Amino acid sequence: MVERIKVRESLQFYIDGAWVDPIWQETLAVENPAIEKVCGHVALGSATDVDRAVRAARQAFGGWSASSREERIAVLQSIAEEYRKRADDLAAAVTEEMGAPVSLAQNAQVPLALAHLSITIEVLKSLPFAEDRGATRVAKEPIGVCGLITPWNWPLNQIAVKVFPAIAAGCTMVLKPSEVAPFSAQIFAEIMDAAGLPPGVFNMVQGDGPGVGVALSSHPDVDMVSFTGSTRAGIEIARNAAPTVKRVCQELGGKSPNIILDDEAFAEGVSKGIAAMMGNSGQTCAAPTRMLVPHTRMDEAIAIAADAASAIVVGDPQGNAQMGPVVSRAQFDKIQGLIRKGIEEGATLVSGGPGRPEGLETGYYVKPTVFAHVDNGMAIAREEIFGPVLAILGYDSVDQAVGIANDTEYGLAAYVHAHDLDKGREIAARLRAGLVSINQASDLAGPFGGYKRSGNGREWGAYGIDEYLETKAIIGYAPEMAD
Repeated sequence: MVERIKVRESLQFYIDGAWVDPIWQETLAVENPAIEKVCGHVALGSATDVDRAVRAARQAFGGWSASSREERIAVLQSIAEEYRKRADDLAAAVTEEMGAPVSLAQNAQVPLALAHLSITIEVLKSLPFAEDRGATRVAKEPIGVCGLITPWNWPLNQIAVKVFPAIAAGCTMVLKPSEVAPFSAQIFAEIMDAAGLPPGVFNMVQGDGPGVGVALSSHPDVDMVSFTGSTRAGIEIARNAAPTVKRVCQELGGKSPNIILDDEAFAEGVSKGIAAMMGNSGQTCAAPTRMLVPHTRMDEAIAIAADAASAIVVGDPQGNAQMGPVVSRAQFDKIQGLIRKGIEEGATLVSGGPGRPEGLETGYYVKPTVFAHVDNGMAIAREEIFGPVLAILGYDSVDQAVGIANDTEYGLAAYVHAHDLDKGREIAARLRAGLVSINQASDLAGPFGGYKRSGNGREWGAYGIDEYLETKAIIGYAPEMAD
């Protein structure tokens, strides 16, 4: 493995259209998870920095909220142009800060954000901001100053699905990206600067949860907070926001079921389920982590899963690996503990297991791991592992499969693989999740968000923009239309 020696320094914040120094000079070392070495430093903000950024956003809100649809579209198109210029820089940063293989960074991590931007522009072109219902006009208006708190696993995608809809809605914002993966966010802020947004519309303060996240989510002059991350952290953010009764939009954890039906598409369903589970080293909140197969075909599923998992090339993300490391030692240790727990609880280890893959003594690499004969009461079926660990559970009937699928505190996503589309539709209608994918279909313009402890609110497309709008009824607007 070739060690990277470039050290990145992200030591300023972007506030009111300018790069500024933090109030306090405190930094955090950022580790490259592939080599377990410091690859840079990021400044840690404070409540005072948040105050400064929120003040700038508040001052800019009056003008930006009154901007026209055409002005917002022009700004978003300018961002798209600048984003394309920095695509290679963004991909390199994502690979270094969170371990995404080069192919994943270039073909998914970076392009996904641009895809969401393109969808936002197209939606905004025809999105109705007012409609008349008899004598009453129902108007949609920007909610105000938004605090945006994003995670490290899909760093650019999660920034995109918050920042772009907020801009489209006419809101101003303060972004707090993850301190674990801060460098791609720093480049993103440079893109926003180059795109020529009015000062104060977009602001970014780097930092951790206690220093910046708490201050942002509890700030009395922030009208909405949008958060993506763990359910545990989401609960704390909701508590922080409660005294000021601000809107809270959250996309939280998941333990998504994947029902594979007993039909001629069975083998394909198992193979696709493995691929979807192991992508991004399993660090995806909507990953299909619980695969449900008929008991009568469990052995077949085990054989297919073992072959698919063992074929995954794990290694240096700068090379040709399909799967890189997980993001940090803390994440690595958590995953290893749950793998050991699965073995202790009696699940059948099909592939992978504890420890690093052979030949990878350095770096937070996890073996692609598959357990079979898993009971839904086991820890590996209940807890969000957030790593490349799949649990295969058996069922005797479709009704039982649906019951097992819904027996979770989460409800972010669910999957069905069926040769007969009508059967797939019937099962999808019964699953308690915010997103249900039939045969691994995807739609970035559809609403994304969870039931139960997976959060509230929706992102993506028109639904994402709507989260940043208030609804106003103007009664008597057209008295001639009154009944």
